[in-house]
Amino acid sequence: MTLRKVRVDRDEMMKRVVRFCDLEGYDGGLPDSHYPGSERTIYNVVGFQPPEGEESVVSPVGAEAAAKAGIKVQEGFNIGYVECISGNGALMHNHDTNETFIPITGEWDIMWEVDDRVETVRLGPLDTIAIPPGVNRSFVNRTDNEDPNATNLMMGVIGGNNPGAEFSEESIAMLREKNLI
Repeated sequence: MTLRKVRVDRDEMMKRVVRFCDLEGYDGGLPDSHYPGSERTIYNVVGFQPPEGEESVVSPVGAEAAAKAGIKVQEGFNIGYVECISGNGALMHNHDTNETFIPITGEWDIMWEVDDRVETVRLGPLDTIAIPPGVNRSFVNRTDNEDPNATNLMMGVIGGNNPGAEFSEESIAMLREKNLI
């Protein structure tokens, strides 16, 4: 066997355990965080350190959440959760790495731009879609909850150590119209 072997004691391994109930969720920090229909809480579970580079490129989880990962490692991927009521989600944006969505509860529409149209696929719990780098994408919770304030949860896995997100020109125009940027 040629793979490197590492021994990690319990104290060190416990630094790599986070309980969902101990995660601090954030509802701001992204350009669309306060846009009507985009209100959501984001939980930074693994990784997500702030990206370096252009001012228009942001962390996929926002600046505050990027600084407070539940498990602070940079090992080539990041995991987070988004939680919101039905009808809410994210405006159209892209990433410089793969983004994989996995609904935990509810039904979610995942949209992406291709040529001059937007395609959509509806995912239910544990369904998965992996969106390639550079593709404009968005998502919306479409769950038919009896309680209009009930939230649903979706996991996002994003590649890279410092992934970046950039909102589409149309999303930026919508945000400017509401004086949010």
